[in-house]
Amino acid sequence: MTRSQTADHRIAPPTHNGALGEYGETLAARHLVAGGMVLLDRNWRCREGEVDLLLRDGDVLVACEVKTRTTFECGTPHEAVDAAKVARLRRVADEWVRERSLSPGDIRVDLVAVLRPPRGASVVEHVAGVG
Repeated sequence: MTRSQTADHRIAPPTHNGALGEYGETLAARHLVAGGMVLLDRNWRCREGEVDLLLRDGDVLVACEVKTRTTFECGTPHEAVDAAKVARLRRVADEWVRERSLSPGDIRVDLVAVLRPPRGASVVEHVAGVG
């Protein structure tokens, strides 16, 4: 195998944004589970897109979008979750339910905003039912 062929098969190292996102998703999952939800799946993908976290809150399936920021210079996490994003998350959750032949009482889309400042503790805000 030549050097260029070897390079083609390498896994790219995590980016800063990728590591930050993974950190935020882990923090969000812990926060939601500590609040009584049950984590069912993480980073689930289908032809409709991806959902960061799928959880059960009683008999409700929760499709949760996690937005992690170090500053709000590029906007707040809330601004990143518009009506089109909510609709896509609902379609992804519907597909997840179909694949498992489940019948949740309802499907809800939530947002968890994580602020990871340069110093101090991270701030986690859970917004239930964003759409």
